[in-house]
Amino acid sequence: MSERLNLLSPEFRENPYPFYARLRRESPVCQVDPHGFWAVSRYEDILKVFKDPELFSSSEMKISTQPPWLGRRNPVSEAMNLAAPPQHARLRGLVSRAFTQSMVARMEPFARDVASRLVDMLFQHEKVDFLSEFALSMPASLMALLLGVDPSLQKQFKRWSDDISGAVVVPPDDLVRQAQVRKTMDDVEAYILGLIEQRRTRPGMDDLVTDLLQVQENGEGLTDAEVVSFIVLLLVAGLETTTYLLSHLALILAKNPEWFERLRSNDVLINPFIEEVLRYEPPNHAQMRIVTRETTLGGVTLPAGSTLLLLLASGLRDEKHFPDADQFNPERGIQANLAFGHGIHFCLGAPLARMESRVALDTILASFSRFELATDRVQWIQSLFFRAPVSVPLRLVPL
Repeated sequence: MSERLNLLSPEFRENPYPFYARLRRESPVCQVDPHGFWAVSRYEDILKVFKDPELFSSSEMKISTQPPWLGRRNPVSEAMNLAAPPQHARLRGLVSRAFTQSMVARMEPFARDVASRLVDMLFQHEKVDFLSEFALSMPASLMALLLGVDPSLQKQFKRWSDDISGAVVVPPDDLVRQAQVRKTMDDVEAYILGLIEQRRTRPGMDDLVTDLLQVQENGEGLTDAEVVSFIVLLLVAGLETTTYLLSHLALILAKNPEWFERLRSNDVLINPFIEEVLRYEPPNHAQMRIVTRETTLGGVTLPAGSTLLLLLASGLRDEKHFPDADQFNPERGIQANLAFGHGIHFCLGAPLARMESRVALDTILASFSRFELATDRVQWIQSLFFRAPVSVPLRLVPL
């Protein structure tokens, strides 16, 4: 491209997909604003990066999570998604013993109960903000169950998540925001350490915190700091991703109302529908990696230390891998989905997010004949990493 693209410009935030298509055609690996990151936009190049975690490192990104103004340990810095092998394998192995597929299956009845109660509340209003009234409340309620804490904390979860995930982009001169982020990290860490102490004194509780304290491999378990880091990662990544996935699902249904009846008459399409939502409008648009030594990617020489921005949402619209990529088509068949990453850092919470989406869609289809978008223009959040609406105003038409 002749001029550097700004990923936070209003035009880009409104609709990034034409810009992604131009990047893939003209400059598949190029520098973008802000910060001069190297954007990687083609599916095959993104996959190449994911497959070589030694050359394209996530652990080298720790420094970006510890800005000088923070003045304390950022629990995200020690999370397993930023750990290098062999530490990553150790952490993932231990956490996987607690965060299991059977745990997700045990949570499904509760998820169905939560979805039903939230839909009952939606029925009380002709017009709602689906994001705040359903898409946030459902995963936050499951997060509270998972951690064995008071469900009333769900709004607190969102504020904690917003502050911690936004720490890396706080301007160096915004002293008020910096103080807020530091206080949030202090509060979150103190709260989780309190949970850990409670579970040690009452070890029979059935929740993830208890399970994390009990897992061992070769006689070694997780330290308290590692438990804190994983739970913070779960709050930030799990809550944001599922909230935005459910929001996109609702927006797509509102724009494609024919799918209400098609899915009701053929529930075999429900899982492919969710996979196509993840491909067509993935909540997570980008991930970062650091180049550990000079290399060539997409025909471009990258110096050691270069920061890559892997544009997952662009890769998932790559015409070479997805025919008619700009068309929403749940019947296109199963294809490799980068929405949850790939390789050693594939998202551990993907089965939980998919289960919540399936339960939410089941409940919506059993309750409403269609959604109508109650705005002429959706507003989008300012983020390099997520594409998400600020709100999802809908008119709900019951069955």
